[in-house]
Amino acid sequence: MINKLNKLIITFSGSCISLLALSCDTKVISDRDHLVFRYNEHSNIGTLDPAFASNPQIIWPTNQLFNSLVQLDDSLNIEPDIAKSWTINDSTLTYTFILRDDVFFHKNKVFGKDSTRTVTAYDFEYSFNRLLDEKVASRGRWVLNNVDEFKAENDTVFSIRLKQAFPAFLGILSMRYCSVVPREAVEYYGNDFRSNPVGTGPFVFKLWEENVKLVLRRNPIYFEKDEEGNSLPYLEAVAITFLPDKQSEFLQFAQGKIDFVSGLDNSYKDEIVTTSGKLQDKYKDRVKLITSPYLNTEYLGFFMDAKAPQIQSKALRQAINYGFDRLKMITYLRNGMGIPAVNGFIPKGLPGFDNIEGYSYQPDKARQLVKQYIEETGDQHPKITIGTNSQYLDLCEYIQRELEKIGITVTIDVMPPSTLRQMKSSGELDIFRASWIADYPDAENYLSLFYSPNFTPKGPNYTHFKNEVFDSLYVYALSISNINKRKLIYTQMDSIIMAEAPVIPLFYDMAIRFVSKKVTGLGINPQNFLVLKRVKKDK
Repeated sequence: MINKLNKLIITFSGSCISLLALSCDTKVISDRDHLVFRYNEHSNIGTLDPAFASNPQIIWPTNQLFNSLVQLDDSLNIEPDIAKSWTINDSTLTYTFILRDDVFFHKNKVFGKDSTRTVTAYDFEYSFNRLLDEKVASRGRWVLNNVDEFKAENDTVFSIRLKQAFPAFLGILSMRYCSVVPREAVEYYGNDFRSNPVGTGPFVFKLWEENVKLVLRRNPIYFEKDEEGNSLPYLEAVAITFLPDKQSEFLQFAQGKIDFVSGLDNSYKDEIVTTSGKLQDKYKDRVKLITSPYLNTEYLGFFMDAKAPQIQSKALRQAINYGFDRLKMITYLRNGMGIPAVNGFIPKGLPGFDNIEGYSYQPDKARQLVKQYIEETGDQHPKITIGTNSQYLDLCEYIQRELEKIGITVTIDVMPPSTLRQMKSSGELDIFRASWIADYPDAENYLSLFYSPNFTPKGPNYTHFKNEVFDSLYVYALSISNINKRKLIYTQMDSIIMAEAPVIPLFYDMAIRFVSKKVTGLGINPQNFLVLKRVKKDK
């Protein structure tokens, strides 16, 4: 009996000690929570290798892990990163970069026990060669298509020579594809470099339980400092969860379990913002709403090689453009969180976005154009089919209702996003819903969608639009280094697109962030990149 009592006391004491330890751990975690930035990624992250950073869910974490020669500020100005300065020789199309000598790779066993080494120009030479390696099959290989030669002149000088003038090239070099990676880590980890990334960034890879949690820790040897000389970053860690739907993500944010939410999903838009795009009163004391023009044009595209008379008729394409109210669409379906696309294809936020006369809501003019189409073709009942995914069904249904009022019957074909991408690329859809998010901050990136040598699958011209004047202006613009002069050419090109109507611009997107008021230093930019090196959290 005594032995049993002693065992019970020991067991009870052990339980108390365990509970006390757990309580202490919880208190420590709670006390240090202000040093951890938490967010959710509802889409899967397939890799942490910057050579494959082709979408925001991969770009966001790799932004914290890697650096390139140059970087962009929140106004999309090009600033030094690992390159502290550079010169451009216009006559030879050569860019010469002078590198910092105080940048180190993350400490990793590939350099020896808890060791590291300095980044040199030879690391950039290796990293660029890796982008071109067919065995690697990087999605970013295209960024070097216009490069004739690159080489390390010595440890701190790296040069790049182009095949032809390309004024947007520096912006391309800021892309995550152009990050520097160490040969030692890539060769040691092989295919597992995707889940064992070694970079130079403000945070170091710590843990990745795929589809559950990703943890990054502060890089204690990061080279950047703030204006007062304090080392960046301020945070100790970044923790990313993977709840698969936006509604659950928003609930976590409302409960204070994550620090921000990006974008405005239909599942919670009316809960947090009014129809005029303002924060609901009940969130104003604890949430900040931050917005910016986002370099993303949402549109419907016509496949111009389709045989259907509805697609070949410019009159009908223009009728569709005039036939629905973009302002009403954004007000009621997006709570005002977007900019109606009544100008050109180039979105607000880029040089070249101008007061181009695009398509406003003119139902009478739309009916006249439908009548013109009927007279030209004899097709008394014009019908079109729009291919889309479920995320944009509400927009397409709105357009469907409006176009029926002007005499056009619309069928909506809803399909999975992967099917939509494949069929759009292969020309199997007469009309498709699409968006174009800028790869780099220059309007050429948008106009390249209409340059005829870029017909898919060779390039991003999904509409197969071809216009000789447009093509000649596109080539001419590449030879102009002055952005103000180039902007005039861009405006001419965009005007041609609007006149010929191979697309139906819907709206220019907005970057939207709902951020806890405990968080400071989290900016916003027209490419919606996540930059956490200057973020702080209050207790």
